[in-house]
Amino acid sequence: MRMLKKTAVALGLSLAMLGAWAQDIKVVYHLSEGIPQASRAISNIRNHLAADPDVKIVVVTHGLGIDFLIDGATNQMEQPFSGSVADLVGKGVEFMVCKNTLVARKLDEDSLLMEAKIVPSGVAEVSRLQAKEGYVYLRP
Repeated sequence: MRMLKKTAVALGLSLAMLGAWAQDIKVVYHLSEGIPQASRAISNIRNHLAADPDVKIVVVTHGLGIDFLIDGATNQMEQPFSGSVADLVGKGVEFMVCKNTLVARKLDEDSLLMEAKIVPSGVAEVSRLQAKEGYVYLRP
């Protein structure tokens, strides 16, 4: 009987911890491949938020992955990304752009959508979010 009580207590604690973890899901979407990947990511993020409105999502971009965050960028159907980005920011999504990429491509920070935040290094930011803040990694 004593063993059964210990098992029940351990199971209860495990379920409680699982419930607490499930409420604090944080995801980093990693983009480095350009417009087609960004289009997939926008769709994935919308679906993700529809299924779990409380999820915390950060999009980290570098290389060609920043292209959709350049002011005036459009998808394959020539629809601007700016409205989708603004809508997702309104739902709590953050968009981060690699400073190293801006420097390498000789792009000014003013060329980006106002919702974009600059981080020193995209890959370092992805690593930091995973290792230090417990984010789940997704690459659309």
